[in-house]
Amino acid sequence: MCNRSIRTVWQISSVVLTAWLLQGCTAPPPLPTVADVDLERFMGRWYVLANIPTWLERGAHNAVETYERDADGTIATTFTFRRDGFDGELVQYRPRGYVSEESPAVWGMQFVWPIKAEYRIVYLAPDYSRTVIGRSARDYVWLMARTPEITPADYERFLELVRELDYDVTKVERVPHRW
Repeated sequence: MCNRSIRTVWQISSVVLTAWLLQGCTAPPPLPTVADVDLERFMGRWYVLANIPTWLERGAHNAVETYERDADGTIATTFTFRRDGFDGELVQYRPRGYVSEESPAVWGMQFVWPIKAEYRIVYLAPDYSRTVIGRSARDYVWLMARTPEITPADYERFLELVRELDYDVTKVERVPHRW
């Protein structure tokens, strides 16, 4: 049974790694990022208000991403949400962020070694109250704020920005929040 589980994990890892490597063959140009990020100001709690969800995030309610800078310069990340409802199972992931030498607005987010998923800060409000995180593949995007709600006008501005970055905004889903 143990060998079967190891083989299954290896097969899944091989498929993910192959897809990731092949993505580079047809990937669109990198998304532009913000000019600079004060990482210390960026740390802390961010409410995920909308996204094109990954399979891990489907059905997420009260989604929150929290960042903490470690002494080695990496970003300890805690992603929590309730699955399929406000009273659903509490889910928590702890990926690690690796800040690129290229820019503090470009990270590699590692859920599983050795794969680091691209994480690009493409918008950041001057007061660090709202942000948009994207990927050059335009497959996933996250609209986040320091508060669990934003005005409808701010949400529309978020969507317009995402549209201008060549995302299919029909795939963007609101993440329900009730605190």
